[in-house]
Amino acid sequence: MQFQVRIKNKQGLIRIYESKKGVRHDLSQVKDQELAYLIENALSNGQQRAKEDPNNGTIEKKSEGILEIDSIEEIIGTDESGKGDYFGPLVVAGVFVNSETYRKLKNMGVMDSKKLGDDQIKFLAGEIKKICPYSLVVIGNEKYNELYERIENLNKLLAWGHARTIENILQTVSCNFALSDKFGDEKFIKKALLEKGKEITLFQRTKAESNIAVAAASILARDEFVNRLHRLSIKYNH
Repeated sequence: MQFQVRIKNKQGLIRIYESKKGVRHDLSQVKDQELAYLIENALSNGQQRAKEDPNNGTIEKKSEGILEIDSIEEIIGTDESGKGDYFGPLVVAGVFVNSETYRKLKNMGVMDSKKLGDDQIKFLAGEIKKICPYSLVVIGNEKYNELYERIENLNKLLAWGHARTIENILQTVSCNFALSDKFGDEKFIKKALLEKGKEITLFQRTKAESNIAVAAASILARDEFVNRLHRLSIKYNH
């Protein structure tokens, strides 16, 4: 059987067939990667719900055929620095990457900031800012205390920062996907998003810095944190 599927003004042909392993679907005729991801995600979620175990409520995970997040051509990656530091600000960065800037970032050696020295981070941060739309949300000590008193949850505070970076970038570019490191309930960020951000498909995963957009964001966040910490050191003669 063949079906024409339309999502968000994009359309493609999917084929459903039966094999020895059961019912399968073929997305080879869906040329748009974002549309293919949305279809695959919807089909996968439906299959997971169908396999729910009524005895314990667990769901059998299905990974076969799922389009990887890293194959999405346009995505906003977010990351933070300073979360566990007593001195210095909390910095959340976001970077928009498409197929063109992906190649450039890959060639210049962008990777998780934890694997880089301060000099490398400083250089790469400057290069990233030249080619990618980005946003930095800096929460200083006073502002941190003020927000924490109001929000009363570190993960919700982090989510607020990530949501602001996504919203800021969406003011300048159009993007359907965002990815951050998994630090808490995914709903925290979704609830903090405003009008534009509500339309985006948001993902969180552990070790998200393996994605180059998140890696670039980690570099900008770390660079800004180090710069701010240096200014504080000069200010207080340390």
